[in-house]
Amino acid sequence: MTKLNENTVLEISGLKVDFATNTGTVNAVKGVNIHVDKGETVAIVGESGSGKSQTMMAAMGLLASNGITTGHVRYKGSDILGLPPRKINKIRGAKITMIFQEPMTSLDPLYTIERQLCEPMVQHGNYTWATAKKRAVELLDLVGIPEPARKVKAFPYEMSGGQRQRVMIAMALANDPDILIADEPTTALDVTTQAQILELMAELQQRLGMAVVFITHDLGIVERISDRVYVMKEGEVVEEGQTKEIFEKPNHSYTRMLLDAEPTGRKDDVPADNPVVLSGDKVRVEFETEGGFMKPNHVLRAVNDISLNVREGQTLGIVGESGSGKSTLGRALLQLLPSEGRVVYCGKDISGAGRKAMRPLRKQMQLIFQDPFGSLSPRMTVGQVITEGLLVHEPHLSAQQRDQRAIEALQEVSMDPAMRNRYPHEFSGGQRQRIAIARTMVLKPKLVVLDEPTSALDRTIQKQVVELLRNLQTEHGLTYLFISHDLAVVRAMSDTVMVMQKGEVVEQGSVSDIFDNPQQDYTKELINAAALKLEEFI
Repeated sequence: MTKLNENTVLEISGLKVDFATNTGTVNAVKGVNIHVDKGETVAIVGESGSGKSQTMMAAMGLLASNGITTGHVRYKGSDILGLPPRKINKIRGAKITMIFQEPMTSLDPLYTIERQLCEPMVQHGNYTWATAKKRAVELLDLVGIPEPARKVKAFPYEMSGGQRQRVMIAMALANDPDILIADEPTTALDVTTQAQILELMAELQQRLGMAVVFITHDLGIVERISDRVYVMKEGEVVEEGQTKEIFEKPNHSYTRMLLDAEPTGRKDDVPADNPVVLSGDKVRVEFETEGGFMKPNHVLRAVNDISLNVREGQTLGIVGESGSGKSTLGRALLQLLPSEGRVVYCGKDISGAGRKAMRPLRKQMQLIFQDPFGSLSPRMTVGQVITEGLLVHEPHLSAQQRDQRAIEALQEVSMDPAMRNRYPHEFSGGQRQRIAIARTMVLKPKLVVLDEPTSALDRTIQKQVVELLRNLQTEHGLTYLFISHDLAVVRAMSDTVMVMQKGEVVEQGSVSDIFDNPQQDYTKELINAAALKLEEFI
């Protein structure tokens, strides 16, 4: 372990975290030692369930009620573990602050940004409500939100994902902390917004002289921003050291596995004479919103005259920032949203087709979502989830035949069929995504639209899911529309790529054309923001 010095602001030693559950005690953190020096960035990395978040939640005194903590957490030499709320609150939210992965769940939808910024200043700092309101505007300006005096009166739902994360950073900086703990703060953001947030945090850290603890599973980010790294596995630190040393000469096999987890390789070409499965000609989607009192309604063109062709066995990757229209386009092509233009599926014009006309085709045209937990019913067993579509599309099957199809589907996605009697909450994120894929594959579709299917997963799990999707595509001749802001995954999955911005196609071409020789500035910006290392994928 690295020797401590007078600059150490946070020292965690011998920390253990246990959770009492109905099935026994879960040992989440097993004697972890971590230290953070003034002004440095320390990254804690590992897969989901490695204990990295629970370590810092315990240090902050934010564990769930069934959590039991032992060990020491020293802030500037004073042990703060187990302090009563009145005393810990003088440190937590003031000198040690934390921002989380999903700002929309951290911000209260019923209160304005101003109210939510002011509250920690009044509760943890020496501010009155009047001085806090003035400081709130200054903070929004500090984190780069335009028109801060107006935006401070907004509600969270009126801001973009990147702006909400900036609000969370502003809230964390309100009382001039010594330590900022950032728990997966960029995972849910597109690459350009992610780059902006990372740049902002680095700038603020340099300006304010605070230490940053960055919790993440994205080693690309770690390599770019951190000074030192702690690698955690199953509640223990298995390796630590300077970032450069960890990346150039990792000692532990687990660290090497994490570094090798980036989706790699490129998809084999599809024969040019394969039949076209899906085509769109000048597809357009518009949304009308109310203009307010005495104001005309506003028309938002989310998708503007987009044309495309996708052949059997092909994958079209659709990339762009949040709000670019890529998910809207996918739903319009599946006739899940009203649209203009012409859409042809397997030679049949389905433009504007209603529910009755589309129902026979739904079995062949499937959609897989970003969040498998949100799309799987918690009240149904995995077997029931997988076979639910068969009740609609193949009602003639007996219960035994449906069960056999569920077994086959689970085997296809490399899961134990015995698990079909368990419920979704009993599985990890990667397993739930495999279940979502099995639910799709049981219907034997021809076309699958995958909407951010890997963005919520660890890199190691992402790689497994990408390989699974590739294998299923090869085995069944599937055609994919792969929607994502993760360019590394898109490159590993796709034959052709469409780059979208503000509802329009900025650039379109083969994977090689887009990633090796991008023509448009926006495409170059996306690739630079993702910090892709091209030679690793060739």
